Amino acid sequence: MVASRRRVVITGVGCITPLGVRVEELWKNLMAGASGVGITTVFDASKFPTKISAEVRNWDLGHEGQDEKVWRFCGRHTRFAIGAALQAMRDAGLAKGLADPTRLGVYLGSGEGQQDFDSFTRMMMAAIEGDTLDIAKFTKLGLETLHPLSEVEQEPNMPAGHLAGIFDAQGPNVNCLTACAASSQAIGEAAELVRRGDADVMLSGGTHSMIHPFGVTGFNLLRALSTRNDEPTRASRPFDRDRDGFVLGEGAAMVVLEELEHAKKRGATIHGEFLGYGSTADAYRITDTHPEGRGATSCITMALQDAGVGPDAIGYINAHGTSTSVNDRVETLAIKNVFGPRAYKIPVSSTKSMMGHLIAAAGATELIVCLLAIRDSMAPPTINYEEPDPDCDLDYVPNKSREAKITHAVSNSFGFGGQNISLVVGRYAG
Repeated sequence: MVASRRRVVITGVGCITPLGVRVEELWKNLMAGASGVGITTVFDASKFPTKISAEVRNWDLGHEGQDEKVWRFCGRHTRFAIGAALQAMRDAGLAKGLADPTRLGVYLGSGEGQQDFDSFTRMMMAAIEGDTLDIAKFTKLGLETLHPLSEVEQEPNMPAGHLAGIFDAQGPNVNCLTACAASSQAIGEAAELVRRGDADVMLSGGTHSMIHPFGVTGFNLLRALSTRNDEPTRASRPFDRDRDGFVLGEGAAMVVLEELEHAKKRGATIHGEFLGYGSTADAYRITDTHPEGRGATSCITMALQDAGVGPDAIGYINAHGTSTSVNDRVETLAIKNVFGPRAYKIPVSSTKSMMGHLIAAAGATELIVCLLAIRDSMAPPTINYEEPDPDCDLDYVPNKSREAKITHAVSNSFGFGGQNISLVVGRYAG
């Protein structure tokens, strides 16, 4: 860790997930080994190879004191982002923003907006004359039925723009979309902005919902999703020999990153210290990680070096752990590459086993899990771990949470395109 740079602490957290729409609710369910996976209801998935997902159920912005009707034209991902951000900023004591709004910024990892497939399909069907699509009729129907902001709201940076407006955040406003690594990268880059003095506070995290026909179709074509439709709660089984793909989830998670002296001056509660950020590329294949784990290995190593801690300091690893054959094997190899024989002594768990894969929002959610693991000295489990895989032979905290001495934790996020992000957080020690 560079001694001269500004220290960054985390003063606020918030989440909207399939396993809880408050941070403590999420933590309670993770500790209990509960599952948020069920039959898909967001759309009719009965004809798809994968009929299950991890949805956010029975929630709207009314739960956060907002008028849901005001945001009705926004996608699910935007509403999730607003909900999680309101929680995080309230938790940080910054619900009204900063006195100097130019020192507050937003950095998100947000996916593309959920397209309105129902409206689009109805328009298509109504505009078909015989075997031909009447383009003029289709255009007319679109102009008559779609909301004026429908196109704008599909843009990935819209959630960040809305959050800037809500909190009058006039500082840096950025969005990155690096698939499953997006929110972890956003947090790492946001921390760098605070470290070098471009902002005093950054609201950062991620949001995504790909539980729609296009998203499910794409992942089914890639054969990436589990098809264990008859056993939804047992479908996500990272590191288990019988894993057959990940379960698609949705949601949002946000953290408030703040310069240490700024936080101390206003008496903020500090949840933990942001210590390290590693970012690498596999430079291999778009959908496959390098078989020797070179990108993941260098990424974890870089994060530890940035944090200024050695491998012996790490007491918990929240794995990317998607429940796909290649990812779980290669991540296991990368952890052994970095930690050597000690890899077998570190609790490593995949909370995706319980709440599915939140794609762009996954990393931020899992970083919050790391903070809670440090706070309570508890390692959450990897559920559905029943049949050991010889290639996956670490301590995955099988099926039940347990006590663990944790002062520093690593969160891994690896995305399609070969992007790798690792983050290190630690207990704030003054």
